[in-house]
Amino acid sequence: MILTTTNSIEGHNIVNYLGIVTGVAINKESIAMGFSMSKYYSKVQTSIEDVKEEAFQTLKAHAAKLHANAVVGIKVEIELTASNYAMVSVTGTAVKVIL
Repeated sequence: MILTTTNSIEGHNIVNYLGIVTGVAINKESIAMGFSMSKYYSKVQTSIEDVKEEAFQTLKAHAAKLHANAVVGIKVEIELTASNYAMVSVTGTAVKVIL
């Protein structure tokens, strides 16, 4: 599946717009701030990377249900909640393109 932040895919024609799809994921473990800021930032980075991957997998699954072979116009929002939970929301338009 092709995933892109742009509204078109160079070299491919979009033949059908199938709908907006979203993938949301949240880390269920709070990230505690300790004495070492470098360890805290490292934990935040790892948490965001893991949660972002989960959100993209959900996005692709939702697009596949619509029989899409690409998602265009992807927007990624990353948030660290007040309780230090990493949350990622990924939204885009599921489309059918001629490969």
